[in-house]
Amino acid sequence: MKTKRRCFYLDDFEHRLLVSCVMTARNEYIHQDKPIEDINELILKIIDAPSKKLRVVKEEA
Repeated sequence: MKTKRRCFYLDDFEHRLLVSCVMTARNEYIHQDKPIEDINELILKIIDAPSKKLRVVKEEA
């Protein structure tokens, strides 16, 4: 079975905000003595995700 992939297009601010939120969740898991291996993998995927330049075309009315 093929794994589904999802693509998100984030600007720099959104990318930093996403990493920050996941890091906050990781810290909460640490304080609650829950396993954090999956969160660590997610953080690495977010940080190492390739950037893609998108071309924006404005249509004039």
